[in-house]
Amino acid sequence: MPDFMKKLFLACLFVSQFIFAQESLDKIVAVVDNEIVMKSELDFQTGMLVAQKKVNHSIPNLKAQILNSMMEDKLVYAQALIDSISVTEEEVNRQIDYQISMITQQYGSKEKVEQLYGMTIDKIKRELRDNVKKQILVQKMQEKKFGVVDASRREVEEFFAKYKDSLGVIPERMKISHIYKNPKLSSSVKEKYRGIAQSILDSIKQGADFAAMAKRYSEDPGSAVQGGDLGTVKRGVFYPEFEAAAFALQPNQLSTVIESPVGFHIIQLMDRKGDAIKTRHILIKIKNENESELAAIEVLNNIRDSVVRFKQSFADLAKRNSDDAETAPFGGVLGSFYLEQMDKALLDVVGKMKEGEISYPKRVDYGQNNYGYHIVWLEKKTIQHKADIEIDYADLKRLADDNKKQKQYSKWIEELKTKIYWEVRL
Repeated sequence: MPDFMKKLFLACLFVSQFIFAQESLDKIVAVVDNEIVMKSELDFQTGMLVAQKKVNHSIPNLKAQILNSMMEDKLVYAQALIDSISVTEEEVNRQIDYQISMITQQYGSKEKVEQLYGMTIDKIKRELRDNVKKQILVQKMQEKKFGVVDASRREVEEFFAKYKDSLGVIPERMKISHIYKNPKLSSSVKEKYRGIAQSILDSIKQGADFAAMAKRYSEDPGSAVQGGDLGTVKRGVFYPEFEAAAFALQPNQLSTVIESPVGFHIIQLMDRKGDAIKTRHILIKIKNENESELAAIEVLNNIRDSVVRFKQSFADLAKRNSDDAETAPFGGVLGSFYLEQMDKALLDVVGKMKEGEISYPKRVDYGQNNYGYHIVWLEKKTIQHKADIEIDYADLKRLADDNKKQKQYSKWIEELKTKIYWEVRL
């Protein structure tokens, strides 16, 4: 499946399931093994492509092209089942959380998402689970077959010679690194909020109404207005720490104060049906206090001074000091980005910097209550230019790799069509 279609499929996956469920008049337009493609699904994918990519709806055979791409995914999924490719619940949950995060950013809040789709976030997650699991299987199958496809130097040169006239102008590009500090929560700060949760739990044990306390004190806006009610769910929806405590309770039993990545919980099991439980909770979030933020900024200022004034290695300091676990081992390297690839927050930091400069500490937000501070080093700035085999070799190699993978992928799909049943009914 071409890259642009793969990205579109992931972008549409979240919304499409709710659209399909609401179609009353529908028909099957394709069958692949035990999977089907509905007309409503094809119409939705076509509409999204036209709207998001500004594709001309009158392109000949547009729907046929999109249907072919969707069928390719289902062929790969069928092969993944044959090869016994497996997916863990953690992988599914992580992808679902990512999609929820993306759609929440788009609409501004979880409450707006719930209002838009007429169901709670927990129910949306349950609706997503099956399709997300299938898509991860498809991706794993593709990685198994083509994850190590690598174009040689000669193949890159041949690719460049063939396509250089169509590559056009290479936009301005920046290679950047950062050192990130997460404001540390002192044990005294955590205990302060644990104490608040404990006092609420003590009040409930002494006769206070759980629902009333949830409405008054819980910092989970989605459930607080419902008296803390989280509905009935199966395993895999909540944080592991929450689930371990909740599934160990007996009906009407209260938990102790439970800590998860979002704060402290008081949980009550309301009912149990097989592998599903109905719970309610009260959430007390842990808030960073000003002292920890100032300390993080001070550390970053000192690190910046060490590089600017005393010529210490930015990469070495990043390895020793950065709280970004993904980039610290590599000296804080975030990568090389074209200007249009950068999010606004990062562009605001480096947009006016000169090559070799290091920013002062700036706040960076990764989601609700997940933020920190970082300094950014603009290691290299490459101005706009015509594609050059030496200057742009890394980018050209990636394009040549993709081109080679696409050719092998197309050949493999044709092989799958000889082994797996498929039928078009468009």
